[in-house]
Amino acid sequence: MILELSVSNLGVIDSLALPIPSGMIALTGETGAGKTLLVDAISLLVGARADPGLVRPGASEARVDGRFVFDGQETVISRVVPAEGRSRAYVDGRPVTATVLAEMATTLVDLHGQHAHQSLLGVEAQRGALDTFGKVDLAALDQLRTEANEVDNALAELGGDERSRARELDLVRYQVDELDQAALEDPDEDAALHDREEFLANAVAHQETAQNALALLAGDEGARDVMAQALQSVAAGGPFTQLADRLRSIVADLDDATDALRSLTEEIEPDPEALDQVQARRRLLRELQRKYGDTVAEVMEERNRLAARLTELEQHDVVAAELDERRSKIVADLVEEEARVLAQRKKAAPLLAKAIESMLPELAMPNAKIGVSVEGSDGAEVSFQLAANPGSPLQALAKVASGGELARAMLALRSVLSEAPPILVFDEVDAGIGGEAGFAVGRSLSNLGDRHQVLVVTHLPQVAAFADAHLAVQKEQGVDETVSSVRELDDEERLTEIARMLSGQPDSPTARQHAKELVVEAASARRR
Repeated sequence: MILELSVSNLGVIDSLALPIPSGMIALTGETGAGKTLLVDAISLLVGARADPGLVRPGASEARVDGRFVFDGQETVISRVVPAEGRSRAYVDGRPVTATVLAEMATTLVDLHGQHAHQSLLGVEAQRGALDTFGKVDLAALDQLRTEANEVDNALAELGGDERSRARELDLVRYQVDELDQAALEDPDEDAALHDREEFLANAVAHQETAQNALALLAGDEGARDVMAQALQSVAAGGPFTQLADRLRSIVADLDDATDALRSLTEEIEPDPEALDQVQARRRLLRELQRKYGDTVAEVMEERNRLAARLTELEQHDVVAAELDERRSKIVADLVEEEARVLAQRKKAAPLLAKAIESMLPELAMPNAKIGVSVEGSDGAEVSFQLAANPGSPLQALAKVASGGELARAMLALRSVLSEAPPILVFDEVDAGIGGEAGFAVGRSLSNLGDRHQVLVVTHLPQVAAFADAHLAVQKEQGVDETVSSVRELDDEERLTEIARMLSGQPDSPTARQHAKELVVEAASARRR
């Protein structure tokens, strides 16, 4: 529901911050006071076209803010209309497009009357309304269509025509063969080859280094002999005992280092053939990475993908035949299910039309006829139709010219259907009616107010008498400007306003008594 509406510089409204009650809310006031501007304000919040002509003369822009609650969350929707330039829209302070607002509006607000946004005028909404009324089960139909799409996608992925499939088969087979010949097993192979190449490329230099070091350690007068001589000179003990132990350890380490150098000298041998093999393998890996992936690991993954695709292509005829057989069964089931849904929709259509039509006489449309057209293989092309006068042909609701007739038809629809957006706005619903018809319209609106927040712009006291809350628009004319304000009326003020609507004389005792009787009668009618 909408909790609060804030408006500034919109037509004759200078500044307004208005809490919006729940239930059915009547909006009344003298002609030209600005009642419809509140409907315009709500229309702007749900994506209606922004007309710069709505901006109050002398102001640079008009602004509307609405505080809504839906799905348990509070949201602020704002619309700014400049006197010149493009309008701006915001949701919780974030800029959005008017299209986004319109999409939100389909589940939030319905405007009925002379304004454009009416969700029940759309084919999809009318189809949904018929299905809800007729309890049409679409689960099996939706599941079959999902399965049909999955099979069609699988067939498309198998490949195109036979010639293009043959070309792809040759290419994929070559690629898999190339990758298989490379025998990739280790994703870190390139790093290991890099270290091996470094070792082989510098074998001669490594060998010379080892030999030189060995000569310095173990050659005549080398480090090992010198240290051994030093150890022998202090081996007698005495004050040299600790030093002798240290020298003995150093000599042992030198012996170990000498043995390691001898082993390296024997192991390090130049091998040009092995170096060529390592370098060739690295070139192959780089070429495969250029074709199939940035790393060896990615190349290995691509090989697996290509192998799977090769299997698909080689088994295409078998797989395609299986998919074709499955699709044929789904299509047969789909045709049967569409026929079942079509039958359900055709059965529900006249019942829904009759239920809506039965309410129209009370709404001052005694001769109106309602039709619900169902077309298409599954009955998806649903159209609600109205003939407002005898002899008139049934026409789609969207083509009905009279705003009042359309609003009352929508009221009848909403009264019959259990599902609707949480906020309903009716403007012109009482156009051209009065008396008992007005009373019936008020009762229907109040019933809707038990399930929705219903804002009604009305000139009829019979309608206003049913309201849970009453908002009055008052116009004040100064020398240079006209300003309208809106406020919620208390019980006494409400009687005064209804008396004004009845007789044009709000202070008349007779009119006030009549207003009181009307409110009591409306309350009694609501309890029945």
